[in-house]
Amino acid sequence: MSEQKLILIAEDEPALARAMQLKLERSGFAVEVASDGEVVLEKYVPGKYDLILLDLMMPKKNGFDVLTALQKLKNTTPIIVSSNLNQAEDVSRTKELGAVDYLVKSEIPISEIITKIKSRLTPTT
Repeated sequence: MSEQKLILIAEDEPALARAMQLKLERSGFAVEVASDGEVVLEKYVPGKYDLILLDLMMPKKNGFDVLTALQKLKNTTPIIVSSNLNQAEDVSRTKELGAVDYLVKSEIPISEIITKIKSRLTPTT
């Protein structure tokens, strides 16, 4: 069996973070959770995570600050933004800062977020 993929969930809503963590763990992933942007940057080590699921509206450092900092660090870890911000400017700004996908939390069930993560991390044969 291949090595377990490690995902960092950056989410300041504890119930949502826990729900995503449980679903991902049940799907075979290893998960770490960060409740604010500063913790994301403290935990970040190049190559440690296979994917980062990043909320934009977090305390201390928001998701845009995290994306900017990771871009300066030449991050190569795929980042999926999961936010309730739904403005076209926000979506395009996150893509410019290196996000590979943008999901609007209020419009997508957790199961679909998990499906997106799986498809991003599962090699096509």
